[in-house]
Amino acid sequence: MSAGNPSVKLCHLYPDHMNIYADRGNIAVFRRRLEWRGLSLAVAEVGLGDPIGADCHLYYLGGGQDRDQILVAEDLAQKADPLLEAARDGAVVLGVCGGYQLLGHSYMAADGRPMPGIGLLDVETTAGASRLIGDVVLEVTLNGLTRTVVGYENHAGRTHLGGGCTPLGRLRRGHGNNGDDRCEGAVAGRRVGTYLHGPLLPKNPWLADILLGWALDYAGRPVELEPLEDDLEKSAHAVAATRAGKRR
Repeated sequence: MSAGNPSVKLCHLYPDHMNIYADRGNIAVFRRRLEWRGLSLAVAEVGLGDPIGADCHLYYLGGGQDRDQILVAEDLAQKADPLLEAARDGAVVLGVCGGYQLLGHSYMAADGRPMPGIGLLDVETTAGASRLIGDVVLEVTLNGLTRTVVGYENHAGRTHLGGGCTPLGRLRRGHGNNGDDRCEGAVAGRRVGTYLHGPLLPKNPWLADILLGWALDYAGRPVELEPLEDDLEKSAHAVAATRAGKRR
């Protein structure tokens, strides 16, 4: 982790194994959106065999290939206590695709092999016979505000939510958690899981700022993040939403 006193400390879990579909780009978004406001980000990368610190404000776990996800699931299950402790205290956790699945209770792979989850989200996932692929548009309400979020999904998982969490959003386009209930992702407090790749945050600056605001609050630096111009981000968002409409 970098020296000094950063505004936000982020723990990037398994960046070498869980970084499919440019998920690392979400970290770049967090960094730049803080820097543009005179704030800073420090990143600790945690890989196989490395301990997880409980002193971070934001934890991020991206998606990966099945063979990598199996390795990560076994490693994470053995050392998740500091992450669980931080999440209970109010730290922000974001899991994307495979990361989302591992934040749940378990994932049953297509070959019948179970992967342990860590139970940060009340969800269960089982692999389906086909993949759910395509552009996604959903309506998301967080902090009392409702916005459109866009992204791309490519997953075999069929995820079902328990009573301990709510959907991240309601689908306008796409397959979502399981292709049936018209919901996508899961939220419990400051813990968020989603199947949206692309990466997610460059096209959805509003969501990035929600997560950063939560992290700053947990860090003891509650600030109202001043609006940014976001012309390029808004254009990317509009293109993704239009493309999703054309494909359905």
